Amino acid sequence: MIIMKKCNSHFLFLVVVLLLISACSTTHQAVSDPEYAPIRPVNAQPLPISDGAIYKAGFSLALFEDTKAHRVGDIITVILQEKTNASKKASTNTAKDSAVTLTAPTLFGRGVSYGGDAILSASIDAERDFQGEGDSTQSNSLSGEITVTVAEVYVNGNMLIRGEKLLTLNQGSEHVRISGIIRPIDVTPSNTVLSSQVANAKIIYGGQGVLADANSKGWLQRVFDSNWWPF
Repeated sequence: MIIMKKCNSHFLFLVVVLLLISACSTTHQAVSDPEYAPIRPVNAQPLPISDGAIYKAGFSLALFEDTKAHRVGDIITVILQEKTNASKKASTNTAKDSAVTLTAPTLFGRGVSYGGDAILSASIDAERDFQGEGDSTQSNSLSGEITVTVAEVYVNGNMLIRGEKLLTLNQGSEHVRISGIIRPIDVTPSNTVLSSQVANAKIIYGGQGVLADANSKGWLQRVFDSNWWPF
């Protein structure tokens, strides 16, 4: 029995050491989200070739057409220029004073007293005061570029775009994801569009790795800061 206990303790110690080594050697890599996967253009069926005419369907050249994205699978660059500032301030002051005085009544022309002291007289004084003040300020900023693909073209010409950018760095990884609806008129001749012109925009920026872990609270600290902690 003693030999078995020693073997089990050595085995557990070896497992713990292997887990620590594997955790230290883990490389955080950005993981792609299937929801933002690129859309491939639909392969159009070749049209039948009819001889006997100068123009042949399917062999035309767009001599005066620009290179702006307008079909499913086309590539477009979104220029990220997001900047928001929000502030809110509230202040409340209230005060109220109340006073009630009841004099001693008289019976048969004489005051009611006991032991020479007037009774049945009372006075009430009440005073309330409240002061409240709150101030909140928040600002966010995001700039850069991300190239995405056209996922769908609507009947009115508007286009649904979506895509992502994955960066694996030395001490972690970062990802930028965006989706939304754009108008063809907002696309510049250089095939770019501002993120402020993307309707129903969904922009996600995040990361994983050593820096992200160091910038986040531990699970025990999150328990202390949660609403479930009674103190």
